[in-house]
Amino acid sequence: MSIMKVFRFKTIIPAAALVLSLGATSCVGDLDVDPINPQQTTTPDYDALFNKIYASFSLTGQEGPSGSGDLDDIDEGRSDMFRSLWYLNEFTSDEAHWVWSTDAGIPELLHNNWGANCVFSSALYYRLYFTITLCNYYLQNASGAADQEIRNAEVRFIRAYNFAQIMDLYGNAGFTTEVRTVGEYYTRKQFFDFIEKELLEIQDLMAMPGQNTYGRADRVAAWNLLARIYLNSEVYTGTPRWDDAIDYANQVIHNGYYHLNTAGATNPNTGEVYSAYQMLFLGDNNSNGAQYENILVGLFDGTLTKSYGGTNFLIQAAYSNKTESTMNTYAPSGANNSWGKCIRLRKQLIDKFFPNDNAPSATSLSAMISAAGDDRALFYGEGCNASIETESTDEADGFASVKFRNVNSTGVANTVIDFVNTDLPVMRIAEAYLTLAEASVRKDGAVGNTAAINAIDALRNRAHAATQSAYTLDDICDEWAREFWLEGRRRMDLIRFGKFAGQSAYKWEWMGGTYEGNQFHAHMSVFPLPANELSNNPNFHQNEGY
Repeated sequence: MSIMKVFRFKTIIPAAALVLSLGATSCVGDLDVDPINPQQTTTPDYDALFNKIYASFSLTGQEGPSGSGDLDDIDEGRSDMFRSLWYLNEFTSDEAHWVWSTDAGIPELLHNNWGANCVFSSALYYRLYFTITLCNYYLQNASGAADQEIRNAEVRFIRAYNFAQIMDLYGNAGFTTEVRTVGEYYTRKQFFDFIEKELLEIQDLMAMPGQNTYGRADRVAAWNLLARIYLNSEVYTGTPRWDDAIDYANQVIHNGYYHLNTAGATNPNTGEVYSAYQMLFLGDNNSNGAQYENILVGLFDGTLTKSYGGTNFLIQAAYSNKTESTMNTYAPSGANNSWGKCIRLRKQLIDKFFPNDNAPSATSLSAMISAAGDDRALFYGEGCNASIETESTDEADGFASVKFRNVNSTGVANTVIDFVNTDLPVMRIAEAYLTLAEASVRKDGAVGNTAAINAIDALRNRAHAATQSAYTLDDICDEWAREFWLEGRRRMDLIRFGKFAGQSAYKWEWMGGTYEGNQFHAHMSVFPLPANELSNNPNFHQNEGY
């Protein structure tokens, strides 16, 4: 991989003084200290801080993959923002299970019975606020860059993105745009109003579509986040905003630069054929055409950005480490390590592609895709049961994912394979197509809805999947899963469709702690605030039900 692909990350000097000031000081190091060495400079390096803010999508500390972690008292490998986000959105839903189901904190997510002391909820909360604090400090102090106005807009966007995660996951929580200011208690509606205002203000200050350095956000990312919060507005505020979701989804789709990737490739060394959809998740997705679909990415490089989160997690944790396993013949991971098929797929995800309960134990990926009639069925099932009837370490229980891989479509071998080069798709333009379709059907109904039909057909045609004359809301809910499975968003979609907490009409295996699936409490549509927040800040109170 070219070094040009990634930012150079430098240590942020002590004068940065980054204290969270939201009651989380036990988990965020107080860097406000005077240097012992009188020769040491105390001038902040704002280029390094700017890079560190972007690095929050990929890295967990100053040394990576472990050592000098950003957060104290949390296992650094699990403190990665995306991995923590993924745990809360995927393990709690109908898509993913974990082979080590007795790991501390894991069963309560897998069985939807977490409480006020949920360790992974706390870890993500502090990770998000750590990045928010970096953003606040930068915006209060940074100056002098030739593109300072654009940089400030980007940092405001990343802060808004993190606040949007807070709004979605925790509902009501701490808010501040200042460093060393005690956090104010914000309701979900207040978060929504702030995020919307920020994005509307900065959209025209950000770079034009495709005119920024790869890996940095431009205004299309702001439009996509606006479309996302408008699509979920009824959940967040009680008021639907379907027209606004449609308008901003259309802006994203017709941006003039980013577009759906529709070109596949054939590996010249192995002969393996990669579909256009697969190209989005390969080791050269920064250059194989996927870069025109991925609006925002977390940058990964096997040498310079080592982490036990992000795509490294999605690849290593999906693959078997047994010598007798055929996974690496079936679809080579391109990585040197694997964690023993820790990630397993729940049957309800497989059923989205095989609704007649006929998922095959295929001996090749092409056979699996052919049987599904959908290029997105990137599953490994040889010798596996589609159902996870028993929660054990037996790798035969549950299909595996071969969606994310560290191979290059050009056949060029990676020189470093202990960690991966595959960039993490944080936002991609396919989201706007489904946002447009869903908001349009909610507003105008499914029958004769040309806008919705065309939007979904674009994704299904890309995947060589059969199309329909109309798409109901249930169809669209399933299509979100087929297009974005294991990309860390499923819980949010299920909530919007009324298929998550507080209902029993839609069930998945081990939902609520039973194989057949069982209802769990409605208040669990949001997660609890960490105990430290409540004890350190009298303005805060726990979310209802915890």
